[in-house]
Amino acid sequence: MTAAEQRPAAPTTSANGTSAASANGASPPGRGSGGDVGERPGGGRPRSRRWLKAVVVFLLITIPAGYMVISALQSRNSGEDKQENASATGLTAGWPSKVQRRIYDVWIPGYSDDVAFYETNSWKTSSLYVQFITSVEGLDRFLVRLGTDRAELENGRVTIDADDAKKVGWRIGGDQDWAGMVFKQKRPQPELDITVDFDNQRHPKVYVVSTVTP
Repeated sequence: MTAAEQRPAAPTTSANGTSAASANGASPPGRGSGGDVGERPGGGRPRSRRWLKAVVVFLLITIPAGYMVISALQSRNSGEDKQENASATGLTAGWPSKVQRRIYDVWIPGYSDDVAFYETNSWKTSSLYVQFITSVEGLDRFLVRLGTDRAELENGRVTIDADDAKKVGWRIGGDQDWAGMVFKQKRPQPELDITVDFDNQRHPKVYVVSTVTP
């Protein structure tokens, strides 16, 4: 081989003075197209965006769930408070069953408030104690449904005796505006002692002791 053949070929130069390697798009090591030497591929921004998206999703899930838990706890605590207050007096907060209301002839007007009841049973008699707050119209419907009316209520009369009131923690009597009646029926229909507190004229509170004697 001749000396000319052994000599390395000189790089060719394009018409504008750049080498052929540059013209083909190649670049020297460490000199990327627009990047700094040692820069991580893709940069740090996409990972930062992923982290931010994960935080947003986490907050969207946990915040509503937290509100639901708090609301459920408050609702449960409110119900437990009512049950505890009623249990302290022997009463059960809420409405008697339909069967109880039918047996004892105690119809409770719709939308009544502070409804509670207590039932006692013995071989001689069975009694249902009921309290509720209603409107004047609701009281009228209650009495008419029973077969009487408000004119039969005697002003100043308390028909529930102290022993019955003590069983359920009722404080009946005193300075309130009371009216009461005893609604009697033929056995085995129940007899109802009804006492109404008219201290709030628009929303009277009704106390009933219905007794069934076989």
